[in-house]
Amino acid sequence: MPGPSPGLRRALLGLWAALGLGLLGLSAVAQEPFWADLQPRVALVERGGSLWLNCSTNCPRPERGGLETSLRRNGTQRGLRWLARQLVDIREPETQPVCFFRCARRTLQARGLIRTFQRPDRVELVPLPAWQPVGENFTLSCRVPGAGPRGSLTLTLLRGTQELIRRSFAGEPPRARGAVLTATVLARREDHGANFSCRAELDLRPHGLGLFENSSAPRELRTFSLSPEPPRLAAPRLLEAGSEKPVTCALDGLFPASEARVYLALGDQRLSPDVTLEGDALVATATATASAEQEGAKQLVCSVTLGGESRETRENLTIYSFPEPLLTLSETSVPEGKMVTVTCAAGAQALVTLEGIPAAVPGQPAQLQLNATDDDDRRGFFCAATLEVDGETLSKNRSAELRVLYAPRLDDSDCPRSWTWPEGPEQTLRCEARGNPAPSVHCVRRDGGAVLALGLLGPVTRALAGSYRCTAANVQGQAVKDVMLTVEYAPALDSVGCPERITWLEGTEASLVCVAHGVPPPSVSCVRSGEAGAVMEGLLRVAREHAGTYRCEATNARGSAAKNVIVTVEYGPSFEELSCPSNWTWVEGTGRLFPCEVDGKPEPSVQCVGSGGATEGVLLPLAPPDPSPRAPGTPGDLAPGIYVCNATNRHGSMVKTVVVSAESPPQMDESTCPSHQTWLEGAEAAALACSARGLPSPGVRCSREGVPWPERQRVSRGDAGTYSCVATNAHGTDSRMVTVGVEYRPVVAELAASPPGGVRPGGNFTLTCRAEAWPPAQISWRAPPGALNLGLSSNNSTLSVAGAMGSHGGEYECAATNAHGRHARRITVRVAGPWLWVALGSAAGGAALLAAGAGLAFYVQSTACKKGEYNVQEAESSGEAVCLNGAGGGAGGGAGAEGGPEAGDTAESPAGGEVFAIQLTST
Repeated sequence: MPGPSPGLRRALLGLWAALGLGLLGLSAVAQEPFWADLQPRVALVERGGSLWLNCSTNCPRPERGGLETSLRRNGTQRGLRWLARQLVDIREPETQPVCFFRCARRTLQARGLIRTFQRPDRVELVPLPAWQPVGENFTLSCRVPGAGPRGSLTLTLLRGTQELIRRSFAGEPPRARGAVLTATVLARREDHGANFSCRAELDLRPHGLGLFENSSAPRELRTFSLSPEPPRLAAPRLLEAGSEKPVTCALDGLFPASEARVYLALGDQRLSPDVTLEGDALVATATATASAEQEGAKQLVCSVTLGGESRETRENLTIYSFPEPLLTLSETSVPEGKMVTVTCAAGAQALVTLEGIPAAVPGQPAQLQLNATDDDDRRGFFCAATLEVDGETLSKNRSAELRVLYAPRLDDSDCPRSWTWPEGPEQTLRCEARGNPAPSVHCVRRDGGAVLALGLLGPVTRALAGSYRCTAANVQGQAVKDVMLTVEYAPALDSVGCPERITWLEGTEASLVCVAHGVPPPSVSCVRSGEAGAVMEGLLRVAREHAGTYRCEATNARGSAAKNVIVTVEYGPSFEELSCPSNWTWVEGTGRLFPCEVDGKPEPSVQCVGSGGATEGVLLPLAPPDPSPRAPGTPGDLAPGIYVCNATNRHGSMVKTVVVSAESPPQMDESTCPSHQTWLEGAEAAALACSARGLPSPGVRCSREGVPWPERQRVSRGDAGTYSCVATNAHGTDSRMVTVGVEYRPVVAELAASPPGGVRPGGNFTLTCRAEAWPPAQISWRAPPGALNLGLSSNNSTLSVAGAMGSHGGEYECAATNAHGRHARRITVRVAGPWLWVALGSAAGGAALLAAGAGLAFYVQSTACKKGEYNVQEAESSGEAVCLNGAGGGAGGGAGAEGGPEAGDTAESPAGGEVFAIQLTST
């Protein structure tokens, strides 16, 4: 026996779960009512599918129970308090099964809901029209039969992938099935060839199922646009039999033009057109051919069809026959003096005209007779025929030429007696003769037998000029003519007739002459460059202003030639004060040479030689006319004095006396302006010791940061700094930086004790001494007698005591000393304590003092300290003392006992805050 289906297993599992809950609640049976339950309560099943329903109760012993439904059943399983039944082939859109049990004389019921759904398996789009006019509406209709429920259905109409309209049927009754969506769409050009389709979506995801989709087969739309105007037909009104003419049919406003069809016919004859497309325009071209059998009026038809609609145009065309006229000459070639007959004839309906004279009636020929002369040679005769067709006059022509034989003629128009040709370019030399047959012509030079190459392209040269005899001959005779050939050419100016350079001497007489060659003979004029209209003519008295460049120009009918002629005027030397001064100052160090430029042509040579004194026979170096980096400089030892300058060229010499003096620019160095200078504060103020060498004597100005030297009575510390000193004279400047230092006497600016309060016996204290001085001061101390174990800093500015005793009490003096003096200040330190402490310590103190005095006396003798002042080293345990340099007074020295460089430097014993007391207290 096969096992239960998955649906049945789920129903049984639900039943056992319900029974378990019922057993747990047996204790509360008396308190809870009985019920019936149907699982699943609500179900959604695909149409034609199956479903297991489980009907159960919590009644302990139901009398009976069942499941009421109109659906087909396939199998049933039951227990004491449950029933499971399978429903198959469910097709109703909606049913409500009922689960019931009979318990304690009551009927327990549970009602369920089963709904079916159907996938959108069929999605149909109504067929589209074969052609749809652009700008008109068409209908899109989509059907989805049977799909549902409709409330879960969404239909979408698409153009390609673009959604045109989308509609959801939400809110429709649950039993509703199938859907239809219709839309009206405006046809556009871009819709041509577009695919339209319909998509259906059944969304059952809110019910725990999926999204079911399907689409219709796409349908292609073909749109078109056809102009309401008829085609434009271009064709001739008349067509001659045996000929062919193009016929054109055009129409604009077609879309799509490639789908249009063209019908073109002449009468019963269908033409085969070539169709050309350009955008929305169509042009059809065909060739219409006519035959004699088609003579008469015919109809030309052009029809354009697109999208089932047509546009047509008709035109009338007449086919006719018109043969060409016939023109005959009795003889086409005759000798001069013979009679010739000319006849013109055409068809029966045509009217002919010969040489402008018409025939009497249509269909008759026209005739002309003449006596041939040389003027009739190559004469053309014209025969015209006219025919009227359909109100239009048609014409055809025929021509013929008559040849007359005659002897040669040499006319002046074709072979002139005088020839004038330009030289240079290639030309064809022509001497032509009339005659029939065509005569031969040759021209021979009468003096030498040279022959002209007539009729050939060649260069014209001066050698061709001369007199020639030309002869023309044919079988009818000959003609002779003498001609003169002249070759013209442009002027030429050569170095023989017009040299490039001419030299004149000032004061002589001369003229500027230029001879030119050319045919016809050229005229020559010379004009100075830059002076329009100033023509050089005749004999001149030469002056310097005549020198320069002249433009000589030769002109004739064939052109012109120009040449520059440089005229140089020479003259003897002369001195000018500006270019060679009589007095010249040489400036040392500038490298300048004496400028002495002398006027003269050719350029004179110049030499300046010393005359008398230290310059006797000495050459003065001269500056070259065009200075260059290689030009020699002025020697450093050029001696001032009198020099005689002599200028010479081939036209003479000249002498000039020059006085040379020497000067120099300012110069400062360490000897005239020391770079470091020292002043003493309070001294009488004076200018910086700064001077300069130079001629003329330079002036010196010193400033600091652009501010001139201040005028003060006394020197102050603010005068220290860097000064810029500038020396100036007529030949330049020199500068130098000077550093000024201001020194001053020492002053003890601060003397203080730390700490300022009391200290126990054995405590520490420090004395600090700060001095102001330049150069920096030497610091020295004087301590009370018996004060031992004093510590000093490296620069003696601090005195420290560790473990103070009564012997450290007393007056301390700090002295500052430098090269400009000495200054001292004093401070008093008192050590005090209880009488008991003093008494107990007096014996020990006395012994210590005696020992210290003995040691100190020994130390003084051993170190040979002259003035008795000591510097106790920093090691507190050390008993050694160092003599302080420059200190005075002994241990018992009082105020003013110290010596100094100045009488005013007395020691101070300041009052008030400068007296410090150290109170020793017992513990």
